[in-house]
Amino acid sequence: MRALSDRTKREFSLTLFFAASYFLWVTVLALATHAGEGWLSARQMELAYYAQQVFLILTFLGCGIFHRRLPDRFCRSLAIGAAGVFFVGNVVMLTADKGTAFYLAVSAAVLVCLGSLTSAVYFRMSRETAAGVATARCMGVGSSLGILLQYLLQTRWGQSPLLPLFMLAAFGLLAYRQLLCPGEEAAETGKSPIGAVRGVRLLIPCLISALFLFFIDCYNQYIVHLYTQSGFTANNPYLWPRLMVIPFFLLFAAIGDRRQGRLVPLTALCVALAATLNTVLIGSRGAYWVNMCLFYCAVAAAISYYTLVFWRLAPCTGHPVLWASMGRVIDCAIVLVTGAIRLGTLSPAVTLGIDIAGVALIIVMMALSGNFNLAPAAAETADTGQAAPAAPETPPQLTPEETLERMRQRYGLTAREAEVLRELVLTEDKQTFISERLNVTVKTVQAYVTRLYRKTGIATRAGLTDLYHENRSEPE
Repeated sequence: MRALSDRTKREFSLTLFFAASYFLWVTVLALATHAGEGWLSARQMELAYYAQQVFLILTFLGCGIFHRRLPDRFCRSLAIGAAGVFFVGNVVMLTADKGTAFYLAVSAAVLVCLGSLTSAVYFRMSRETAAGVATARCMGVGSSLGILLQYLLQTRWGQSPLLPLFMLAAFGLLAYRQLLCPGEEAAETGKSPIGAVRGVRLLIPCLISALFLFFIDCYNQYIVHLYTQSGFTANNPYLWPRLMVIPFFLLFAAIGDRRQGRLVPLTALCVALAATLNTVLIGSRGAYWVNMCLFYCAVAAAISYYTLVFWRLAPCTGHPVLWASMGRVIDCAIVLVTGAIRLGTLSPAVTLGIDIAGVALIIVMMALSGNFNLAPAAAETADTGQAAPAAPETPPQLTPEETLERMRQRYGLTAREAEVLRELVLTEDKQTFISERLNVTVKTVQAYVTRLYRKTGIATRAGLTDLYHENRSEPE
């Protein structure tokens, strides 16, 4: 009972953590879209919006690529600096005149910091996923809370005076969990293998995510076209229909942790199929609102798909920070692509053809990746909701402890060398963190690593990880 209570507390804490992150994400993006308003022309505002997407893409890629190459102290200093700039920049965005070059520059700096903070949040949630935490529930409920709060404070009644207060509270929660307790998840959950997933297994989810997002952007452009052509000028397309994301976020919260996430792709596909009704439901005010609701249902499905899929894949890659937020990278990139194509000028018939072609390609990609195989890779236990031992047709694997013991005997490792080996293959932490956990100096850790390379005949950390997996699945 105590273990269940501890797990529940941890999931509740992560839900609030992600809710704060998502609230800041949607709120700051909404503020940034008004940068230059009244000063720039409509075309210049559009180009500024696309420039913001480029800033976010470069930030996510930069965080993912350089995280493992930069010293830990430097990474932490950058994180603290980004948090400081983010805080000051948001104060400026909430108080300054939007129609100035200064506001435009500040919004660009804030978006870079937002991308950095979001990358760190996604990486943390990915590691929690690898540790067996029900992060789909955290994501679904957290996203619902974040979008509801942003809707009430920034959309429903304009911009509420309470918005700065809630933004400060969200920032404080995020900074506390991410900066003041940066190593908490490493100490508790540092058990995720790295370097095992690559190539096609990463390419197919990228393509599926891109197709989902292209489909949604096409849908969005079509609704804008319908909105202007139908003369519903009194309606605001960004009011109550956007709340339709909440029940679908909660839907993915309910199914995302079941059967190791195997229900997520098929559910997202079903939502996309339902959304193809947009070319049928035209010509009336009621049909317009139905289309808006279908659009936001599809938005929630696409976000849930790429978030949960990449959270599961990221810890098994060579660059987990990059892949944890890869869905956001693809999302921003598709905005640039669809903006260049000018989808809003297409006729309903062409839109229907694009919708059908996109869904067909998604089905093909899912078939190639085995997403239609809903049989769980391992049975789930009722008390923990986590995977039990593999099904009979799956080759048996040793536990991490059994695997490390096998490697210790095979390669003549000492007990201390085995401890260092565990840290190298079951976490992706740098040697500074490892030395702190083992209460030794970094030079001592490096000496043990050199001995491990010599005894195993392996020359890289990734090679040790591959060797670990070989020993785990190899029969006696």
